[in-house]
Amino acid sequence: MMPTAKPTATRSDEAAAKAHLTTVRMSIADIARFLQDNLGQRLTARITNLSDHRQVGKWASGENTPRPEAEERLRAALQVFQLIQDAESLYTARAWLIGMNPQLDDQAPLSVIAEGHYRDVMAAARAYVDGG
Repeated sequence: MMPTAKPTATRSDEAAAKAHLTTVRMSIADIARFLQDNLGQRLTARITNLSDHRQVGKWASGENTPRPEAEERLRAALQVFQLIQDAESLYTARAWLIGMNPQLDDQAPLSVIAEGHYRDVMAAARAYVDGG
């Protein structure tokens, strides 16, 4: 019987593992601050379906904490941001998150995260990193 070949790790596998570690090790205040600094308050608020974008600043300062659903969305956005940033650059990660994406029916990944479809966005991000 022939041994089964192990699948080779892709570029996105390594980047995804690193992005995951970064995300789980950060406090929600640090995540909100990072996203606020790199996407702005309005886009960060849009990820969590907030109408008052100033709430993001309160999360970033540690004054308040987001609801569990909002925290999930913030963590998902950060993880995808980190994946793209590690493979490309900060500017590419920002553009990728706010631009139309053909793998997501031409929706912006941030909008898809806001809808709660994190896995779809991560799959699209991994495909992008792997050149697809």
